[in-house]
Amino acid sequence: MSPDAAQPDGPGGASAGGPATAGSGLAWGLLGILTFSASLPTARLAAMHLDPWFVSLGRALVAGLLAALLLAWRRPRLPAGAEWRALALVVAGVVIGFPVLSTLALRDVPAAHASVIVGTAPLLTAAVAALIARERHGPAFWAASAAGCALVVGFALWRTGASGVAVGLTPGDALMLAAVVAVAFGYVGGGKAARTLGGWQTICWALVLALPLLPLPVWWTRPTGPVPAASWAAFAYQSVVSMFLGFFAWYRGLALGGIARVGQVQLLQPFFSIALSALLLGEAVPPALWLVAAAVVACVLAARRAA
Repeated sequence: MSPDAAQPDGPGGASAGGPATAGSGLAWGLLGILTFSASLPTARLAAMHLDPWFVSLGRALVAGLLAALLLAWRRPRLPAGAEWRALALVVAGVVIGFPVLSTLALRDVPAAHASVIVGTAPLLTAAVAALIARERHGPAFWAASAAGCALVVGFALWRTGASGVAVGLTPGDALMLAAVVAVAFGYVGGGKAARTLGGWQTICWALVLALPLLPLPVWWTRPTGPVPAASWAAFAYQSVVSMFLGFFAWYRGLALGGIARVGQVQLLQPFFSIALSALLLGEAVPPALWLVAAAVVACVLAARRAA
C-alpha cells in the first residue's frame, strides 16, 4: 500500500475522499483545535511558577508515558518506511519545537497576543503541505487562506497599537513565529503519517520516539519549592490534553479531510484562546474580537469550499 493511501483510524474508521469524509475531517479538526485553544493560556499559567523547560518537556514526558501504556495495550503495528520520517517531523515540530519555543515566548508576551500570532499557522501549514505532502489547491483557496491570516495578524497589530505598545517584532514575537513554523512542519508530518497509521497511533509513536530525550532535562529543571495547585492543574492539562488527547482528534481530522483544508480551522484557535486568556488570566478582550472572529469563520468556510 502506498504511504499516502487512506487507512482506517480504528473501529468505524473512514476513508478519505467523499464529501462526508471531508465534513467528518473538519469536525475532528475543530474538536482538536478546541482542545488546543487552552494550550497557551495554561502554558503561561503553568510557567508562572514552573520552569518553562520543565513545562514544555515535562508535558511531553507525561504524555509519552501515557502513549507507551496505550501502545502496549492496543498493540498496533510498528510504523514503517516513510512513516518514521513523518514521525520525526512530529517529534521536532510538535513534541519539542512548539512547546519549548512557545513556552519561552510566554515569559515575555501575553497569552492572548501569542494566540493571535498562532493565526499564521494555517497558511504556513498549507504551504508546507504543498511542499511536503504534495497537496494542490487553486487560487480561491489561497486567497481565502491569506485573507483569514491577514485578518488575524491585522487584528493583533491593531490591538498592539491601540494599547499604546510599540508595534514591532519583539523577542517574544520572534520565538512565537519560530514556534508556528515548527508546528506547521509537525502538523504536516503528522497528517501524512495519520493517513496510514491512524490519528492516535501517530501521536503515540511520536511521543514514544521522543521519550529517551526527555527525562534528564525534566529532572534538571524540576521545581524545588512549593508550586500553587493552579500551576500544577495547568501542567496536567498541558500533559494529558494539549500533548496527548487533543492530537487524537487533530491528526484524524487532517488525515480524513486533507491537511491544508482542515488546517484552516486553526484560524479559529486564537479567538478561543483569547477568550480563555480572559477567563483564566484576566487578560482584556476587546469587543471587536468577535466581529473579526466572524469574518475569520467566513474565510474558513470559503477555503473549505474552494479546496
